[in-house]
Amino acid sequence: MKAGTGDPAVPPTSAFDGGPEAWILSIGNELLIGRIVNTNASWLAKMLSVLGFNVRRIITVPDELDDIVEELRRAIGRARVVITTGGLGPTYDDRTLEAVGAATNRPLAVDDAAREMVERFYSQKGLPMTPERLKMAMLPAGSKPLPNPVGAAPGVALEHEGTLIVSLPGVPAEMQAIFTEYVVPLLRRIAPERHLAECSVLVSGVPESELAPVLARLAKENPSAYIKSHPKGHEIRGPILDVRVLVGDSDPARASEKAARLADLIAEEAARLGGSLRSKSCGSPD
Repeated sequence: MKAGTGDPAVPPTSAFDGGPEAWILSIGNELLIGRIVNTNASWLAKMLSVLGFNVRRIITVPDELDDIVEELRRAIGRARVVITTGGLGPTYDDRTLEAVGAATNRPLAVDDAAREMVERFYSQKGLPMTPERLKMAMLPAGSKPLPNPVGAAPGVALEHEGTLIVSLPGVPAEMQAIFTEYVVPLLRRIAPERHLAECSVLVSGVPESELAPVLARLAKENPSAYIKSHPKGHEIRGPILDVRVLVGDSDPARASEKAARLADLIAEEAARLGGSLRSKSCGSPD
């Protein structure tokens, strides 16, 4: 699977139209036939916007080498950042890195660090390396592998002719983990000066499904914020929710103020729905 259920809504217009241009390239036949909803793109668009990028394209292409290469070549030199999702796995139709190599005229070779990541994942499961699994460590020359905290396939980052190409798995949990832990630091080096503030609100006694409309409304009203709930308990018998708020702003004090205000609103709404606040903390995600 290269995409799946996901979270945040993309703001109706970008709040950061002056930021560096970013493109999102979603790869997978299952997206084009409607079998999978492309929620990865909406999640990435929101995160890129929060970080200060101007998302100008969201493009979906099939698992066809020529199609992927065509869109990558269009993006190189125009977009400062291109994020691809899907096509990093061990099967014959996972051809994203082959396309990146072709689009940038860089040969593919086994990357030692990437191979170690893949080997470690399978060895922990008692499984051997195979040619198909080794394929996930074949990177374009000059690329940097990005550890995958959740799955087997590493992410890949490549700077080429002024464009940073980042390739991520299509499985949402893997994509989000790599992006949050390893891609965000890369992007902050080239994004406009932007300060991030994060708050965590831990509430109990309210099901995620009941709080979801409230979070959706707050996200829509605050396009510079990313709001996501993480269920910790049972949805009905003992609901516990860890709600994370991430706000980007050019002024650190303003970012902290916005995040704290949203955290307070979430706690108030949870209480209105019969929940209770367990803890609330705010700070910088740096």
